[in-house]
Amino acid sequence: MNIWDNAFAIEIIPILLQGLWLTVQITFFSFLISLVVGLLVAIIRFLRIPVVSHIFDFYVSFIRGTPLLVQAYVAYFVLPQVGLTFEVLATGIVVLGLNYSAYTAEVYRAGIEQLPKGQWEAARALSLPPLRTWFRIVVPQAVRPIIPVLGNYLIMMFKDSAILSSITIIELMGTALQIGSNFYRYLEPITIAGLMYLIISFPCSLLIRRLEHRFVPTH
Repeated sequence: MNIWDNAFAIEIIPILLQGLWLTVQITFFSFLISLVVGLLVAIIRFLRIPVVSHIFDFYVSFIRGTPLLVQAYVAYFVLPQVGLTFEVLATGIVVLGLNYSAYTAEVYRAGIEQLPKGQWEAARALSLPPLRTWFRIVVPQAVRPIIPVLGNYLIMMFKDSAILSSITIIELMGTALQIGSNFYRYLEPITIAGLMYLIISFPCSLLIRRLEHRFVPTH
């Protein structure tokens, strides 16, 4: 008996590619959410607005202190019990995006705090409005050195999206598990799914490494 079935492996590749495509879409939209929400959280925490900043401090601590799987289960199982029902794919994308927003917020904060004080003083001297100061001066300079870090989070998010299979989203890992369940063969689908994750992640890691040399200043 052959442990590995080449014919079966070739047959399931197109199905797994469909799962991979959904994984890429989930990662893309979740990453957009994490970038936007993370930036807003970082700005609000940096401004130290009474009460509001503390709420966002708790948000970051809560998200970082609880597993992504638990957050996905809460969104999928608990929220419908209190009358909040959402489409499962949208739920997965939002959960993944909000989870990573807590981490991107910390990265943004580090980038903002590294900005020279002279930049703030120059903005005040020119009497620039706060929004213009943030989005024309602060954010562009703060984001540039943290691009490689954000890129690493993108790769991690791509791999962590496999957790969403636990809430019935048939992305790449969910597709592999479904094939394994249908045919009682897990070796080929799980192995090929792992290789697909690697094929996407490895070149991206090399690209991030090149970006580090370009954007992160050396001392």
